[in-house]
Amino acid sequence: MEAKDKKAKKTEEVEEEGSEEEEEEETFETSPALLEKYKTAAVITNDALKYVISLCIPGADIAEICIKGDKKIEEEVLISKVNLQAGKVYTSKKCKVTEKGIAFPTCLSVNEICGHFAPLKDESRKLVEGDMIKIDLGCHIDGFVAQTAHTIVLGANAETKKVTGKKADVVIAARNCFDAALRLVKEGNTNMQVTKAIEKISGVYKTNPLEGVLSHNVKKHMIDGDDVIINKETNEQKVVEHKFGKYEVYVIDVMVSTGEGKPRETEIRTTVFKRALENAYSLKLKHSRQFFHDISLRYPSMPFSIASLEDATSARVGVAECVNHDLLHMYPVLTEKSGEFVAQFKATIVLLASGALVLNGLPFESTLYSSEFKIEDKEIVDLLATSPVSYTHLRAHETSLHLVCRLLLEKKKN
Repeated sequence: MEAKDKKAKKTEEVEEEGSEEEEEEETFETSPALLEKYKTAAVITNDALKYVISLCIPGADIAEICIKGDKKIEEEVLISKVNLQAGKVYTSKKCKVTEKGIAFPTCLSVNEICGHFAPLKDESRKLVEGDMIKIDLGCHIDGFVAQTAHTIVLGANAETKKVTGKKADVVIAARNCFDAALRLVKEGNTNMQVTKAIEKISGVYKTNPLEGVLSHNVKKHMIDGDDVIINKETNEQKVVEHKFGKYEVYVIDVMVSTGEGKPRETEIRTTVFKRALENAYSLKLKHSRQFFHDISLRYPSMPFSIASLEDATSARVGVAECVNHDLLHMYPVLTEKSGEFVAQFKATIVLLASGALVLNGLPFESTLYSSEFKIEDKEIVDLLATSPVSYTHLRAHETSLHLVCRLLLEKKKN
């Protein structure tokens, strides 16, 4: 999902000491530590995602879960218990970590709510059995981002309460679209191949891809690069076709709806924002200046939720003036029609010389769902029968030394 009312698209950068241009020229071959940062962030997102799912029980409060999800990410990056080799890499003079933390706040979007739902405590709601819950979050290490999202149906059980009907259709459709996308994002393929596959697969299950959803390439301190994959192309929403290239990193975001796939704005309060680094303004209110100062230090380039701030009440005042003067981009809460369901899956993928490497995302529990529809198209069936390379399963025990050796071998082959 996209931030609201972006003006002319600009590359958002954070000024740092040293040569930024030199760092952008580095690749995973020449600087294996870059991949190590992505991988560490990915492991943290998977751990946080599993933790948030464990909190999703009937009667649980959504606002409380979102806050706990954000705290989990912050705790993980602080204690640095993920990938012990990374500790040595990050303290070296050539690979200093200046910033790490939340890259996208924990959001729990239920049923027809499409995304960005991280409510304030007094505007929250409780989960009920049967809710279709989309969990979305992200982490970064030194500005290198890993994001993930997963959909569950609360109370689903393979033996006693299997999900059927349109709930099952949309989850299976979204997962198959997502799996196809992961297999198609590779060097030499184009973004439009992914969009067409999503359209074809979702149609099998009588569902629709959600409009307005983009999968971006990501770089240091940038979660929304200019090269994108559009979830659904329309006459009003089109993107430039491009080929995927070696060493690119993408956050693949797939969303499918049982409805028309046309999200609409609601009266639900927006709580997720990101600094508009291209704009400046001298704020008048004291609360606004303090709020903007605090978020500039804590979230200089990444999205954040005011619901997770210690003083959410003051944040409401501060955010209003900041938005009025274009200092923040908004991530509004959009919904489908009441009674419809939206499913989402998201993961971070790196294009290496040896092929695409999926960094995060959880396995799909297919036994929980049963649909009357089935993919018959041989090309799609064959595509889904292949397996993308997953760091989660194949690289979990790879040390930095192993990584350097492997990348040097890849370089020699090419």
